[in-house]
Amino acid sequence: MAEISTTPTSIATVHGYPRQGPDRELKKAVEGYWAGRVTAGELRGVAARLRLETWRRLADSGIQEVPTGDFSLYDHVLDTTVMVGAIPERHRAAVRADALDGYFAMARGTQDVAPLEMTKWFDTNYHYLVPELGPDTTFTADPAKATGELREALALGHDPRPVLVGPITYLLLAKPAPGVAPDFEPITLLDRLLPVYAEVLAELRAAGAAWVQLDEPALVQDQPPPVLDAVARAYQALGDLEGRPKILVCGYFGHLGEALPILAAGPVEGLALDFTGPGAANLDLLAGAGGVPGKRLVAGVVDGRNIWINDLEASLATLATLFGLAARVDVSSSCSLLHVPLDSAAETDLDPEVVRWLAFARQKTDEIVTLTRGLTQGTRAIADRLSDNRADLASRANSPLTHDPAVRAHGAAVTAADTRRLQPYAQRAAVQRARLDLPLLPTTTIGSFPQTAELRVARADLRAGRIDAAAYDERIAAEIREVLAFQEEAGIDVLVHGEPERNDMVQYFAERLDGYLATQHGWVQSYGTRYVRPPILAGDISRPEPMTLRWTTYAQSQTGRPVKGMLTGPVTMLAWSFVRDDQPLAETARQVALALRDEVADLQAAGTAVIQVDEPALRETLPLRAADRPAYLAWATEAFRLATSGVRADTQIHTHMCYAEFGEILAAIDDLDADVISLEAARSHMQVAHELAEAGYPREVGPGVYDIHSPRVPDVEEVASLLLKGLDGIPAERLWVNPDCGLKTRGWPEVRTSLDNLVTAARKVRAEIAGRVAD
Repeated sequence: MAEISTTPTSIATVHGYPRQGPDRELKKAVEGYWAGRVTAGELRGVAARLRLETWRRLADSGIQEVPTGDFSLYDHVLDTTVMVGAIPERHRAAVRADALDGYFAMARGTQDVAPLEMTKWFDTNYHYLVPELGPDTTFTADPAKATGELREALALGHDPRPVLVGPITYLLLAKPAPGVAPDFEPITLLDRLLPVYAEVLAELRAAGAAWVQLDEPALVQDQPPPVLDAVARAYQALGDLEGRPKILVCGYFGHLGEALPILAAGPVEGLALDFTGPGAANLDLLAGAGGVPGKRLVAGVVDGRNIWINDLEASLATLATLFGLAARVDVSSSCSLLHVPLDSAAETDLDPEVVRWLAFARQKTDEIVTLTRGLTQGTRAIADRLSDNRADLASRANSPLTHDPAVRAHGAAVTAADTRRLQPYAQRAAVQRARLDLPLLPTTTIGSFPQTAELRVARADLRAGRIDAAAYDERIAAEIREVLAFQEEAGIDVLVHGEPERNDMVQYFAERLDGYLATQHGWVQSYGTRYVRPPILAGDISRPEPMTLRWTTYAQSQTGRPVKGMLTGPVTMLAWSFVRDDQPLAETARQVALALRDEVADLQAAGTAVIQVDEPALRETLPLRAADRPAYLAWATEAFRLATSGVRADTQIHTHMCYAEFGEILAAIDDLDADVISLEAARSHMQVAHELAEAGYPREVGPGVYDIHSPRVPDVEEVASLLLKGLDGIPAERLWVNPDCGLKTRGWPEVRTSLDNLVTAARKVRAEIAGRVAD
């Protein structure tokens, strides 16, 4: 490429970094604290060491301005709730008694107190704790975490930039607190919240902060005029403060749209924008608005959400275009690197050629530094890197892994008839009820049962060669028998085999599909101490052989009750993977759906009467801008139907979704045409059941009555109360009883008691209904 002019003021920076440590040290320390094996002081010591090591690595790699405040023991939105003093009333006593235990009580709950609701962070697979606010909420500043971590970094000689969730995004993420009118809008509390942010900014300036980053990703969504007016008012007020640090407002996961000219005209000193994926539209928006003269622009040209290497020459071209649009242009990731694994160099089991295509957090920081060198020293200074980058991009584009003619021919042969069931729901429901012969309010679980230490040891022993496949299989078979025996004894109506053979609901299938790659160390935080290893969807997808048939049919052979076949849906297979970016998502989803369609056919042929195809990611992958949603929902629901529509009328198709806002996709849920859908509802107090009822949803529903993301054991009365709330919206003949989600992360003692209580509550409500009918 042609030599570009240099800009010596450009620096390299990032918005955030993975928190867990190379060996998930944070997870182990936090869980050790919960179990009583680690003291509070030891936990804080591990956290401080991880922060120190992160800053040192970033600085050593060439990152000149390091983020602080992005580290969290559980969740950065929960940290913000603590910072602004918005502690729910039910948690205040715990926080006063012990701040750390109170913090974790908000995140996980206790036996006596429910946790905060949890949902997805925009369209990612990260979960945050939802703030609960009301007209009586008062805010008080607690800047201790923000100032403490800033001082740590300064003491080590770094140039730090504190990162906070911005006030607009914080309020837009919040929900009305329990007991508050559901139409209460937390954004109305802005004038009450701004003085708290002003106090935190002043404390950060006093502690040595030159810049503070306020993250406002909510502004890449469509916002009505009152919210845009609030943006203008908030940043005028914060910008007019005296004695404050410089303010960098950061928007990511898309373009700022209508908010961009408001922030550009305001008194803040800088903007950090995403120039990847949907955020690429920021370039034209900036140019159309005449840029941001006099302001700092932090350009997110390295994708912080996916793991493919950057096209360095394309990014340099973008950066060159930005030079004339701001007083200063710095180079960064598009968002926090929290969403990618730590280091692709650790993936020694992958083909070295494939590793050349991958950039995890450490590689992305190297890309940012390389781009900054290209800007400040000229492209000749990075000529070797540019040459290597071109070769790596070509290697991926030309690899046989990425293009399989047979898969493409299969996809091209799909017709509209393949994406619809032959019989309408009412006809299917009648024959399914006759076949299954279930009671009113049938009970089931979502799929997984506790992954015990013994199971994890067996899996590790198999990998290490300490046991052979036969011994491992017998361990799995024994676990399945135990899970089935418990469910039968508890009185559950539709059973699951418990999934003891599965490491993860996406990874298990990815390891059995051609075109996917699995990592060994690619851990990414999903919530709290829950980390997952998203597989890499690298090429065209096909199913070489059945994936679930063996253990599903084995389980069914051990019981006379129906056992669900359990599959992960095509959209979730994409959303919870690092998906290829070299073809439309709709095409990739169709390939996965066809592989799943073959699996569904095999399960039905083996006699499986109930098949669950989970799509928890359908809502989370919804585009953030309304204009992009119809096209997404069209291909997403079509992919589900393609996977499930080849079955007979008497085969009952279930799906499952959890921890998302469903109100915006009710029509799409209907369009899935599943016979039964189970959804998270315990933390949201059956809100989704009423939303479905108001939308006239005609099929069967299992709104969750047991929150499995908390160690709390719900008693019979609590479950029965939730069931009765569900019955306010869903008729009894269409209502199922189930937990919110799978039980993989829970322990057997709490699962046994919780499910016993669930069945008892279902029987109690069933008897009450029968009594009313008799009267």
